Amino acid sequence: MISERKERLAPLSPEQLEQYKRDGYILIKKGCSDDLIDSFNRHIYELRSAPLEETPEWARTSEKARYSTRLFNPHQHDSFSRQVMKLPVVRGALAQMMEKEAVCVQSMFFYKEPGSPGQAAHQDFYYIKNDPMTMIAAWIAMEEKIDTENGCLWVIPGTHKLGLLPHGKVKNLEEHEEWTDETEGIDLNQQIPVIMEKGDILFFHELLIHSSNRNRSKDRWRRSYVCHYIREDSAVTLREDLREKYALV
Repeated sequence: MISERKERLAPLSPEQLEQYKRDGYILIKKGCSDDLIDSFNRHIYELRSAPLEETPEWARTSEKARYSTRLFNPHQHDSFSRQVMKLPVVRGALAQMMEKEAVCVQSMFFYKEPGSPGQAAHQDFYYIKNDPMTMIAAWIAMEEKIDTENGCLWVIPGTHKLGLLPHGKVKNLEEHEEWTDETEGIDLNQQIPVIMEKGDILFFHELLIHSSNRNRSKDRWRRSYVCHYIREDSAVTLREDLREKYALV
């Protein structure tokens, strides 16, 4: 558990920084406490399960989709979501990788109930263009274990060095959501799973090719909280809904 202030503000070792440059991702074990995750999971559940008339408009969805559709950009409206977005260990790691302070531009709370599909291989920059290109995602595991059975992330190390690749229609609709696009021209046999435990934080480059598969478990969810950050002197282009920058201080 990372607890000392110095470790929170500079959590990555020189070896980890080199790994990030080489592979395009880095995993911090137990970067977030179990108590905070349990409280945040309970908060999101209560928010989404409240009667419609008591649910904030930004968090409303159909009864069927309450725990299957991801919750988009809770950090824009909800103070608890912003608290988790601003974790000191996240701020410190991002500052080390970016060599400047980071700001948040997008957040998503994923439910991924048993049986739900994954997202086909893609690069985040395809969806969130930013200039200069500095975006890094921080993906927090909100379950005791996230593995190949309940739909963990898969990554292809080093693909962040390939630049932005073409994306096209999803090919395997039995496995993946149909409304997203899929990276083309890459050997998916190179993918490796990222097995995570509650509180682990995966940081990855916006050009790293990553995906997830269907949750094949019978009773295990795959909740996660994912925030996308850019360097403070960068800006999102094209996406008007993600132009606002949220400081981590």
